[in-house]
Amino acid sequence: MGQLIKLQDYVSRYEQNIYLYPSRYVRLKKQHWVKLKDAWESNDDSFFTDQSHQDTSDWLEEEKKPLMDKLKGFWKLGRKEEEEEVPFHSELDQVNEEESHEEGSFQFETSFTFRPDTEEELKHHYLDQLFRFQMKWASSTLTEKSFVDKQFYYDERLKFFLQRFPDTFLILYSPLFLLKKAPVEVETIILSPTGVWCISMLEEEDSSVYIGSKERFWVKRVNGQEKKILNPLLALNRTAKIVQQIFRMNDIDFPIHKAVLCRNGYIDHPAAPFDIQLIEKRNYDEWFKNMRNLRSPLKHVQLKGAQALLQYCQTVSIRRLEWELPDEN
Repeated sequence: MGQLIKLQDYVSRYEQNIYLYPSRYVRLKKQHWVKLKDAWESNDDSFFTDQSHQDTSDWLEEEKKPLMDKLKGFWKLGRKEEEEEVPFHSELDQVNEEESHEEGSFQFETSFTFRPDTEEELKHHYLDQLFRFQMKWASSTLTEKSFVDKQFYYDERLKFFLQRFPDTFLILYSPLFLLKKAPVEVETIILSPTGVWCISMLEEEDSSVYIGSKERFWVKRVNGQEKKILNPLLALNRTAKIVQQIFRMNDIDFPIHKAVLCRNGYIDHPAAPFDIQLIEKRNYDEWFKNMRNLRSPLKHVQLKGAQALLQYCQTVSIRRLEWELPDEN
């Protein structure tokens, strides 16, 4: 399951320390899946009873911790990075060190009201709960929180990127970049271990045919009717240009790919730019299989690139009430 490191302009835990949370998420996910699967195979009904009275918000566990315990993991975040690039294993050492101070925090607990009949059904429900867990991490920190538009909890495209791709894929979904004091909304950005994908989704009616051109508008044909739609390459090129500029300013050498993704229709663009992949019904399965089969671990340059992008993202949040200091009076 991919990791949602930025959702629109909401505050994200990944912004605090991109070297800590990706590996922590992978560890939590794997550990809990093993525990859940073992319970399901051994018919342990304690995992599959009505737990609706329990709140699985991961920050509740943090609030039970003494204040000093909460702050331990964040003292390290203030340390300046070394000017020279450090090996990736050094970052992992830092992660392990910080985890030892925060063991027990950010715990993820599933909540089932019934026992799934099959392992496939178990996986399905587990992924749904992981999705909500990711939404928490992508909209709150220990001290701040953002108010999430409920539409994102039912966004099929967002679920597709999170639930169908590997754990090592870091996703910025409809992020807003703050450039020259002006917010700019861009397309979906995915950082895989081997490169960055800027993706524009083009999906409406099933079996629609999109006629591409260099003009501002494309033509969509479906059921014998034609309709003009905005050329998706405009936003896609703008997204890739922003990523490229940020990488250049931070001396990051990481391949950037641009793609128009249409899972349920066809794209006809004879003069398509050579640097843009048109992924539609005829070649979607092959592209998706290649992405899913990418088993490379998280890379240092990937995390460095994610950190650079997050630094330029706009964030709107409020401070948690429990962290507000009372007036001196």
